[in-house]
Amino acid sequence: MATSKTAASAAKGSKTEFSKETYLFWYESMQLMRKFEEKAGQLYGMQKIKGFCHLYIGQEACAAGAVSALEKGDKYITAYRDHAHPLALGTSANAVMAELYGKETGVSKGKGGSMHIFDVANHFYGGHGIVGGQVPLGAGLAFAEKYNKTGKLCICYMGDGAVRQGAFHEALNQAMLWKIPVIFVIENNGYAMGTSVKRSSNVTDLSTLGESYDMPSEAVDGMSVEAVHKSVARAAERARAGEGPTLLEFRTYRYKGHSMSDPQKYRTKEEVEEYKRQDPIEQVRESILTNKFATEKDLEAIDAKIMATVEESVRFAEESKFPDPAEALTDVYEQKDYPFIFG
Repeated sequence: MATSKTAASAAKGSKTEFSKETYLFWYESMQLMRKFEEKAGQLYGMQKIKGFCHLYIGQEACAAGAVSALEKGDKYITAYRDHAHPLALGTSANAVMAELYGKETGVSKGKGGSMHIFDVANHFYGGHGIVGGQVPLGAGLAFAEKYNKTGKLCICYMGDGAVRQGAFHEALNQAMLWKIPVIFVIENNGYAMGTSVKRSSNVTDLSTLGESYDMPSEAVDGMSVEAVHKSVARAAERARAGEGPTLLEFRTYRYKGHSMSDPQKYRTKEEVEEYKRQDPIEQVRESILTNKFATEKDLEAIDAKIMATVEESVRFAEESKFPDPAEALTDVYEQKDYPFIFG
């Protein structure tokens, strides 16, 4: 995908500042995330996918808008709701689905499953199961870019529940002190695991948490891919200029429960339907049609291609083998001969 410099170029006769190319990228990317996740939910119910499974349905703009705003080579890291980010970055649906199945052809060789997807080739560094555990790791990835003078950065995603962890505050403090090129993103879907932000914190405007460290911070409409793109582009410009980190609060919403075992008794059906009226994919679809970037028939062709991709990923996963038990410790430990012995 083009970087923010070209992605925001105006299309002739357009009613938006973004180009046809960018809108079609967003539509295809978000539809792939949505249809993949819907299929994953079905397969989990069929017990094809084991363990935990956290779906991203409703939050697609948070990933797609960042990818269009950043550059190839920038690093991404997130929590365990992690199927969509690698798909947005170009990881094949086959490799992600095979990982959900625990197959050897999975992107993490079948050893990570739903919560620990990892794809270095596409600059995706997880998929982390410990709440907030990825936040200092994201700062560390960004520090490496600063140390090596690459001009790249790291965008670090977390949920609203993760900001209660001490590691979050430690990472923000260090990142601001050393002007580390990291973008901290809170995907605030309102409920953490199932407890409303209003019931778990005196501070409900999570974007203000960066103010303690004099960190530039911003609340963003996470249901708008345009707003996400713009906020990430601004943060990236500051990071590449050596001005350090930014905290972005993407105010988004998940249509499904925290995980597949979540009965969602903490919210009403009316609330969910209200957010669905702000659906990020439908907003992009409307913009494409309004600006005549594509026809209904064109979008139907994209939809058909995506469904074929998803169905192929299921076939691929079904036909792949489980890892050999002998592989259990491969890639876990690195053996080295040290010239000294610790006492």
